[in-house]
Amino acid sequence: MSEPSFPDHDYLTVRELAELLRLKERKIYDLAASGEVPCSRATGKLLFPAAEIRAWIEGATSGGVEGAAPPAPRPPILLGSHDPLLDWALRQSQCGLASFYDGSRDGLERFARGEGMAAALHIHDAASDSWNIPAVRDAAAGLNAVLVGFATRRRGLVFRPGEATPRGLGDLAGLRLVPRQAGSGTDTLLRGLAAKAGLDLSGLAQAEVARTEDDAVEAVRRGEGDVAFGLEAVARNYGLEFAPLVEEQFALLVDRKAWFEPPMQALMAFCGSEAFKTRAESYGGYDLAALGTVQWNA
Repeated sequence: MSEPSFPDHDYLTVRELAELLRLKERKIYDLAASGEVPCSRATGKLLFPAAEIRAWIEGATSGGVEGAAPPAPRPPILLGSHDPLLDWALRQSQCGLASFYDGSRDGLERFARGEGMAAALHIHDAASDSWNIPAVRDAAAGLNAVLVGFATRRRGLVFRPGEATPRGLGDLAGLRLVPRQAGSGTDTLLRGLAAKAGLDLSGLAQAEVARTEDDAVEAVRRGEGDVAFGLEAVARNYGLEFAPLVEEQFALLVDRKAWFEPPMQALMAFCGSEAFKTRAESYGGYDLAALGTVQWNA
């Protein structure tokens, strides 16, 4: 029997890969779901990049596909967007997860490269008026991951008591805005809301870029800016005024294998505790109804 030839096009279908590896198509689906074989998803169909498949086969041990080396373990790092309640839970749970916060988009890209076990996200899609799933579907296609709800958060304008009292984006003229970094969920959301309201953000005076929720509100408290597009929980913590504008969906994109490992299990177990619920209530601005609910599955 002649050996099947390697296709000369860029992507292989499930059937082509099954024929190439002499496996049943069901096994190909299992390999893709476990993350053992490189793949991507387009219009609901699994496709396998030919160059990566060739390298994967060549790197397999002499035992063949079944003996191929497993994917490198993800480091115990939480990527993505900063949240004060989640940050507190990381410390209190003693789960062993480190954190690297530099915005939702940065976290999503790093997660796709395998640089962490989970990424915290709040990415609004203006076209569908939905949260996180469109961005995750594009960036995490082919990954063995799941999107799990964390909380609904109230976001709005944060300002000092007794000064200007902005109640909407139309009141920002003449005020110094504390911006967030490009690619953060906050920056994406603010730009979308501003465009909808006909507000040109480039015409506003702006302070230095803040890279976390705390940094943005702290800059207002110190007087480095007049207003920030921040969280109610952080505004209350710093004794500042808050005008609500939107409720956003904050979620965790988690590697499915890492979900069952001790760090993620310890974190999520703590998030189900009374201590966690009490803390969320004391912060204010959180609704935990979505905590632990699966919102998207690879």
